[in-house]
Amino acid sequence: MSGSSRWSDLKLRLSSAVILVAVAGICLWQGGMIYNALILLAMFGLVWEGETLIRQPLPTWRGILLLFWPLVSGVAALRGEWSGAFWMVWPSLVFGVPACLPVIVSILGGLSLLWLRHLPAGFESVLFVLCVVIASDSFAYLFGRVFGGPKLAPSISPGKTRSGAIGGLVGASLAGGAVAWFSGLGFVGGGLIWGAVLGIFSQSGDLIESAAKRRLGVKDSGTLIPGHGGLLDRFDGLLAAAPLAALLSLAAFGQVFWSVTPADLVGGSAHHTIPQGSSSHD
Repeated sequence: MSGSSRWSDLKLRLSSAVILVAVAGICLWQGGMIYNALILLAMFGLVWEGETLIRQPLPTWRGILLLFWPLVSGVAALRGEWSGAFWMVWPSLVFGVPACLPVIVSILGGLSLLWLRHLPAGFESVLFVLCVVIASDSFAYLFGRVFGGPKLAPSISPGKTRSGAIGGLVGASLAGGAVAWFSGLGFVGGGLIWGAVLGIFSQSGDLIESAAKRRLGVKDSGTLIPGHGGLLDRFDGLLAAAPLAALLSLAAFGQVFWSVTPADLVGGSAHHTIPQGSSSHD
């Protein structure tokens, strides 16, 4: 592959990424209704895109239920009914496989991002996950283009390399450590370690989405984001990493989730209740 062809899509990818980061950053910083609305809109878009991929007819009663199921779950969560919101995953199985899969992915990913932002250190918690996922994706892309080498999973995603995977883990770890350092919350060592672990989940989500697209015979999940494809293409890693971060927060005992130790995990999770009205970057 020539140097020009390697970097031909970099400008478009970077332009789209800058816009995405700017919009997400503003909504994350403001919190409250703006952030909640962004997540709910993303949950709707993810289901729309996923059901379209599997050719599920949407202008039907079944299609309408599929589209609005995650929104009902999200609204329930914002009203403080977190257990009920997460439990809405199970009734969605009535739609059957594969129709229920986009709904489940949307609910788990969207509710996790809502939960994290409503924690006492909500801004920093979501920022940690976002920085780790972005760094993992960016470092993997750059390392893969620069160093190349053996393919990571040629039968699933021929473009991914082992060097890219290693670079992604390095980037994720460094990003986690950086957020811990600059925020002054938790331990930098915990940020490095959990950043790498979230990086593994992020890359796994990317591979799972690639496998699903290969099975469906499509290159991209959509065309909404120039240079990146669709929402699932761009947020596959985030949808895998955010639920893990949300689970870790349950064992954090009031601390940031990257402060969790093996002893905390063995000892079980704390009974964490969301602080009502916590929606700003305080």
